[in-house]
Formats: sequence, structure tokens, C-alpha cells
Amino acid sequence: MLLTDALLLDYKRCPRRAFLNLYGDNNEREPERDFLLKLRQESQHHVATVLAEFYPNSQQPQASDEDWQTKAKETEVLMQQGVDCIYRGVLIQPNYRDWGLVSEKVLGTQDDEPILFGTPHLLVKQSGLSKFGNWCYMPISIQLGRRPKPEYKLIAAFYAQLLATIQGVLPTTAEIVLRRQNCYIVDLAEWLPRMRETLAECLQMLLARQEPEVFISRQRCGLCHWYGHCYTLAQSQQHLSLVPGVTPSRYEYLQAIGVDTVASLADACPINLGETMGREVATQLKQQAKAIVENRAIRKSNGFLDVRKTIPTASVELYFDIEAEPERNLDYLLGILLVDRQKNSERFYPFLAEKPEEEEIIWNQFLAVVNFYEHAPIFHFSEYEVETIKRLANLYKTPRRQIESLLWRCIDLHKRVIHSVTFPVESYSLKALANWIGFQWRDRGASGDRCVCWYDRWLKTGDRSFLEAILRYNEDDCRATFELKDWLVEFLGKNESI
Repeated sequence: MLLTDALLLDYKRCPRRAFLNLYGDNNEREPERDFLLKLRQESQHHVATVLAEFYPNSQQPQASDEDWQTKAKETEVLMQQGVDCIYRGVLIQPNYRDWGLVSEKVLGTQDDEPILFGTPHLLVKQSGLSKFGNWCYMPISIQLGRRPKPEYKLIAAFYAQLLATIQGVLPTTAEIVLRRQNCYIVDLAEWLPRMRETLAECLQMLLARQEPEVFISRQRCGLCHWYGHCYTLAQSQQHLSLVPGVTPSRYEYLQAIGVDTVASLADACPINLGETMGREVATQLKQQAKAIVENRAIRKSNGFLDVRKTIPTASVELYFDIEAEPERNLDYLLGILLVDRQKNSERFYPFLAEKPEEEEIIWNQFLAVVNFYEHAPIFHFSEYEVETIKRLANLYKTPRRQIESLLWRCIDLHKRVIHSVTFPVESYSLKALANWIGFQWRDRGASGDRCVCWYDRWLKTGDRSFLEAILRYNEDDCRATFELKDWLVEFLGKNESI
């Protein structure tokens, strides 16, 4: 068994993913999503850029990736030769027991002894003493992220420990090169112990074949190729992680008091729940479970009392949604659905930058429409729209008074929902809420992530079908926001209480 840096990274993010990657049924894996493929391409481009700019003369082992043992030997030969920089060298520790990570009593006799395996992006020569001479190597990891995440630091420490095994001395430091070539120095004194603890836990789980319990986390799980498999299992168990607000720590407490399904949470004693979680959180979770079990929306006791003020209805209303390309720091589509209630008409305005340099043009087009309807409220579903208005206004020098007036008209429906209604949903995303009230997107499987990929393909191919798909999705987002707004006004306008 190869315990690779990739497997350890998976374990740090989700132990269950690491387990399934090693022991799971590959027939239950989902195909890799386009968005992940795009991220991989961006990562490869980032690595190539760093190499070309800072390490143009790096050398690398010649063996194929499949012949990793030969590649590891070639890496050590390059280190013995004292080359300045090694690209994608292979570091291995065949005698993992030497690290003393797991007790011999726990280990017993293993038929497939794990080999610790890492492939740092770069090994850079520096002065110091090692078994090779008066030089040693330090690892550099090149990551696409904007900040040095804990998992990046842990893997950098893993490389440092592997290097110590091979060169006979621990490197004095390890580095992470982030997006825009920002360099971060890893504190090995802090991260080596953390890495060893995580590695020991990972080893024990894998050697014992202890399959971790499923836990669905939307942000973490959404792009995983095991998501469908895990989600189906969670649904069959009525797993509490499907209840919005149930975090891993809250889940542990609920288990400890015998609450282990959505139904049992709905029936749980609020006093017992509140003892550890606090009354407000306990009430929220219990009501959320009740809504799911009964499949009905419940008005919160602290819901907005004056619906007309908090969610106004006007003769003309604007519904606003954005599509963006994070890698380019670009907001390329500003969609507005204009609803004229007096004329009983609707019109969709898609302000689309077919080229990235047209962002300023669509920003001014957007301003022209929203300023023409100067009294119309602007409904949106997230803080992103407001933050984008601020960003574009600052970037393109829009007068402050004009933007302040515009921001005053913005109404975040997500915030209104969270404070006023408990929905029988597993997520408070626009898609989950709109689907529940009966709205459907025209293109099945369309998403914001896919729009990012579609826009990238449009720029590369000029195929307008990608733009058309993006426009449909954005219009549907605007229409879903419109449907949700009207539903909220009707629901909250009733004299209901829990």
C-alpha cells in the first residue's frame, strides 16, 4: 500500500474520502466534474509559470510515474549530484515503522506494509550538511490557493520529514508558493508534530480498514467524486448531517444524548438540547428537523413582523444575479430581470462581457438600467451582489453618492429567509429553496461552477452555445429569486406562528 501525499491530503480534508479512494468500489465513483478539471489545468499552468520564472533550469527524474521505485532512485541520484533544483522528484520511506507512528501492538503483522510516498513540486538545493556533502535540499510545494491552508502546511511538513529520511538531515524550512507567486514559509517546529499526529491517525484507520462514518458537508463534499455514494447512504440513514446547522461538534453532542436521526431530533427535549448548545441553537435545530420531517415551511417566532417594509412590493422591481470567473477576478455577466407589476410584464437584461476587457462596458450598461428605474428595489440572493457592486464601483470610479443610493435599494433575500422562515431543505441555497417552492431551472445540472467552465470554453473556442447556456442559467437564477420573493411575501403575510 502506498500512503501518498495525495492520500494524506484527502485524509486531512475528509477521512472517509481517503478510505474510499483506497478501498472503495470504483464503480460507485462519479466522473470528475468539469470544474475540477478546470482547476487542475489552472494548477498546472500555475506550476509551469513558477518554474519558468524562478527555476528554469530544474531537472527531473526520467522514469515514468508508474515506475515510482526507479523514479525515487533517480531522485536520490540527482540529490547526490547536487543539482540546484529537482522538479517532481519522488521521496519514499519504505520502513514506515521507523517513524514510530503506530504502536507495534496495534500494527501486528501486515501483508501489505505501507510505503510513505511524496512528490513535492520542487526540491531546491541550499547550503548545509547532509549525507550527500555540504548541501541539502528543502521542499517547495506550489499551490493554487490564495492563502496557506492548514492542509498545505501539513503536506509541506510531510515532504520535509521524507527528505530527512533520505538526506539524513531535516531541512531548515519548507515553502509554499501560492497564487500570484506569493511565498509562504512553513514553521516546521509547529507543523511536523501536527503532521505526525495526522499521519498516525490516517495509518491506523487504513491499516485497520475502519471505514469512517458518513458526514455530509455541502462546502467540502460538493466536488468530491464519492459525493453521490455518501449522500445516498446518508439519506438512507436519515443522517443528521443533512440537517442545516448540524456541525461535526454538534453532531457529536447529539449522538451522546441519543439523538441520531432527523426524526429523533424533531422530537428531542429542547431543555436537554439547550444545555450544551444554547437555547437559540437548540430551538433552531429542533425546528429545522421538524420542518424536514413534516415537509412544511415554518415561520420563525422572531420573523420579520412588517413584511411590507422588509420585503417591499413595488410597481417595478429588479432581480439581480451575477456570473463570475474567480481566476480572472472578473464579473462577466450582470443579469437583471425587470418585473413591471402594473403592466404585468417581465424583461431580462443580460449585460454580458464576451471578452474580459468588456467588464467596464457592462458595468456602465447595468448602471444605466438600474439608475433609470431609480425607485425600484433590487432583490438578490447573497452578499456577493453587493460586494460586486462595491468592487466594480471602486474599480471604475463610479461616484460614491450614486453607489450609496444603489446599495440602499439592494435587498438580500437570503438574509430575509434565514431570519424569518425554516424551510424543509438540506441547504439554504437559492436552488434548494426555489426547487422546494416549485421552480425548476431549464438546464438540468446547470450550476455556477459549470458556468465558470462554460465561459472558459467560450473564450477558448468561440462556441456561442456556451454563452447561451450561461445566459439561460443566469436568467433562471433571476426568475428563481423573483419566485422566492413572491412566495415569501405571501407566506409571511399570513398571520401564522409556530
